[in-house]
Amino acid sequence: MEIVVAAGVGRGPTELSALDAALAGAGVANYNLVTVSSVVPADGQVRVADRVPDRGPAGHALTVVLAEATAAPTEAVDPDATATPVTPADQTATDTVDQTTAAGATPADTEPELVAGLGWATGPGPGLFYEATGTDPETVREQIRRGLAAGGDLREWSLPDRETHLAVGRRRPDAHVAAVTVAAYGTATPADGRKPTHLDTDTV
Repeated sequence: MEIVVAAGVGRGPTELSALDAALAGAGVANYNLVTVSSVVPADGQVRVADRVPDRGPAGHALTVVLAEATAAPTEAVDPDATATPVTPADQTATDTVDQTTAAGATPADTEPELVAGLGWATGPGPGLFYEATGTDPETVREQIRRGLAAGGDLREWSLPDRETHLAVGRRRPDAHVAAVTVAAYGTATPADGRKPTHLDTDTV
């Protein structure tokens, strides 16, 4: 199973619209996301991409591990603001995005204020994801490192390979901002794909 990790940052007039924009930046806004508790299957192959590629029709259910962080505007929301994914091309002194691996650099002109990250530990068998959020990339990386170490200590698995991927944005005076890092498992399936369970009142 392929598991694709991608990051996104978005802004909008509300917290939810900013989150939607961040999910759009990561490539998963058009799916019904089903979050899971961070175990990598033994056949899982994790890779990083700028965006999650097409996983199926809009509205299908997509299994994900998700780290998300949001920040309210520091002043008043612009009433004419629209929800917008933020890309590296949009970077300015007051509106920047940094989507990096652990070895990458964070924006240098001012301290980032919004971080959502995933780390993963893998090996020849099952593996682990760990999510963390905060206001400083190095602190979030350290939280991920400690979380993966603790999770590995609970399991008798060989987990020699460790990686981290972060979404880093900046708080804005006039809009809500959201940062997400998502790990998308396999392909999306119909949202009603599971057989429903219900009480047949005609037989009661």
